[in-house]
This record gives sequence, structure tokens and C-alpha cells, in this order.
Amino acid sequence: MMLIRKGTGEDPLLIEKNKVSYLEFEALKKQSWLTHAFSTRLGGVSSGCFASMNLGFGRGEEDKIVAENYKRLGDAVGFDWKKVVLSHQTHTTNVRLVTEKDAGKGTVRERDYTDVDGLITNEPGLPLVTFYADCVPLYFADPKNKAIGLSHSGWRGTVGRMGEKTLKAMNEAFGTQPQDVIAAIGPSICGDCFEVGPEVVEEFAKTFSKKQMESICHAGRDDRSYLDLWQANRIILEEAGVQPQNISVTNICTRCNPNLLYSHRIMGAQRGNLAANFNDKGRKSEKYSQFFMTKRKGQL
Repeated sequence: MMLIRKGTGEDPLLIEKNKVSYLEFEALKKQSWLTHAFSTRLGGVSSGCFASMNLGFGRGEEDKIVAENYKRLGDAVGFDWKKVVLSHQTHTTNVRLVTEKDAGKGTVRERDYTDVDGLITNEPGLPLVTFYADCVPLYFADPKNKAIGLSHSGWRGTVGRMGEKTLKAMNEAFGTQPQDVIAAIGPSICGDCFEVGPEVVEEFAKTFSKKQMESICHAGRDDRSYLDLWQANRIILEEAGVQPQNISVTNICTRCNPNLLYSHRIMGAQRGNLAANFNDKGRKSEKYSQFFMTKRKGQL
């Protein structure tokens, strides 16, 4: 699969396993206690405009087909799809603390919450999932407190500083310090493709300084402009205290790669949903490995 890559950001890895293709960030992959992925359109059982890895329930496709896609992605990435906890995105900056009581909400049982664009947890085995088709996925890993966060940040979420609010929620719940966090800004629409009107630019100008706007916004045709959500979210994370070297920024645009990724700007509402997935896979295996190695050394 030929990928169009934009800008100077990090080169996410395109992984294929069990005929399922997904993207990973090297910095997050190095965290042995985590699994993560950003899905593609490839490897599922959906057809038509949903082909083939639609992960959005309620888009007009049978639930059993979407469930099979979750199962396939879970088998490939390494998470239990029946425990997946889904967001309920409405372009808010609301962040929900996920516990074991939430396991399976949105996949195998109904959600009892609405208007949630961010999810955080410190409990192993609770895969978090948020949805995309041009908006920005934000990943947060706190190695010290073994906590994770996953947030959806479209232009409204970016203006509302979703990244900062997710970090604040993690600090309040787990004691997370931003300087310890490893963050990633995932595949989404790039600054050359995200054309907006003056009313959107005006909202950004309320949040970002004039100097910052010079790196976020550039003029388009007539009264239109182009916004770089990747740069905007990088600024937000750095201002919130995340170390620049700990922020991975994608170079893959959803609109530039419609054969691999769903894009609302290209496809409109008749399409599937991509999903960002984040999961603390637990440390039982690590404890077992330490025990095994200690025992083995004693036998040598």
C-alpha cells in the first residue's frame, strides 16, 4: 500500500498481522506494558461504503459485522474486544475516568454516558477506543503511574484545548505529571487539506497567540484559510508541560490517503469510522518472566 506522507512528522509504522493493517507509533511501541493502534480500512468484513474495517456502530451497518471487525482488530493488536470501552463523541472536551465497571460499554453492552470525547484509565485490560475520519487522535501514556489517556480533538476540541484537559484529568485521577508523559498526535487531516472559513480562524485566534497563529494558519483562496491541527495540538501539549522530545506527530493525512483511511472531507457521512485504540495489557507476564529468570539463574 502506497502511503502519501506530509510534513516532517514521525513516520508511523504500517503493520499487517492476520491480514489486518493498522498504524503504530515507535515511541509508544517501545512501552512494553502497552498495546496501541490506529486502524485502517483494511482487514475487516464490511462492504460497500464501509469497506472493509468499519469500527463505528450506528453508521448504518449491522452490529454483528462491526463486532467481527473489533474481534479481528483485537486479535491482531492484542486486546480483548469484549472489554473495549467506547467514547460517545460530540465534539466536547469532556473526559471520562474508565474503571472495570465500564468494561464492554459500547461494544457488548450499552453505554450509560453521553458527550464523552476523552477516556482515561489506570486499570489493565480495559482497551480504550475513540473514533475518527479526519479529526485528531491524541494518545497519552504515563509510564510512572501506569495510566493512559485517549482523546478526540477536532477543531472544536483543539480550540477547547482537549489535550491539556486530558492531562489535567490524568493528574487529578492518577497524579500524572505532564513532563513524564509520552504523547502522540495521530493520523488525521493535514494542514494542506483542512480548509476552513473565517469564523473558525477567529475561534483559533482567541486561543493561540499571533505568533502561534503564523505557524498554524495560512491563507487559502478567497476568504478561506488552512489550519494545521497537528501543530496546534503540539503547541497545546508543550504548553501543558509535555516535553517536546516526548511528542510524536504523525505525517499521515486521512484526506490524502482515502484508499487506506476514511475521510469525511472525501466521503461525507456515507463511510466507516477509524478507531484509535490504547490498552494497558497488564504486567502479569512481566512478573512471570522475572520469576522464571530468577529461578533459572538459581539453577545455573
